[in-house]
Amino acid sequence: MLSESLTKTKLTDPLILDLLKNIREHRSMLENLKCIKIDPNLTNITSKEIGRELYIENEFHKAKGFRKLHIEVAEFSKNLQILHCVFFPDPNFDIPIFGMDLVKINDIVSAAIVDLSPVSKKQGEKYEQLLSEVDKSCFTSLRDIPNWGEIFSKNVFFGSLKNQTEKNAFCILVDEYLSILIKLSKKAKPEFNEEIIRERINYQKKYCVQQMKNDKTSMVLMKYFDEKWVNNYIKNVLFDF
Repeated sequence: MLSESLTKTKLTDPLILDLLKNIREHRSMLENLKCIKIDPNLTNITSKEIGRELYIENEFHKAKGFRKLHIEVAEFSKNLQILHCVFFPDPNFDIPIFGMDLVKINDIVSAAIVDLSPVSKKQGEKYEQLLSEVDKSCFTSLRDIPNWGEIFSKNVFFGSLKNQTEKNAFCILVDEYLSILIKLSKKAKPEFNEEIIRERINYQKKYCVQQMKNDKTSMVLMKYFDEKWVNNYIKNVLFDF
């Protein structure tokens, strides 16, 4: 059953597991959900070298309206845990990009972000009102969007999670953003206007290019892999287009 995890994550952090369960449940609601076969060396990446312990697990799917549904969980040196998720829409459909990241160092959630990012100039008008109505009032430590973050919507959430209340609220936030995404995808119909499709393709390309300007991703990976491997992983696994 595709509604169940096709791989068993080794991470036991309750917040990450709750978020994973939520994301997978929403993913299972999509039509024509299928696995994407990739290089098995990139599905599960592990190292048991003392002081450089490493675990990365990737899940790749596609579905009606989505060209790639990617979930990545990772743990580095037993103290840095990451959950990364991007649902890239098929440019033939008027659907935003769902993106979510959580970074936890020891017991501190230093970064949590979730957004439905637009893939056309006018698209945001359709769901920005829905996103603006989602309650974010309980979060106390919002973070500034980085310079490369112009790809995000006006209602992107980016902050640190200071306590269990905020962790629970972030899970609810992700659930609400995903629920909006699923509703939009159910209503979306294929587009045949080449100009509109090209605009969506260009927006997705820009999304990937801007994400690759986040040097924190490469800085973490460069501690464990050589530059060639890191560049390939970022360009062909995380942000391919």
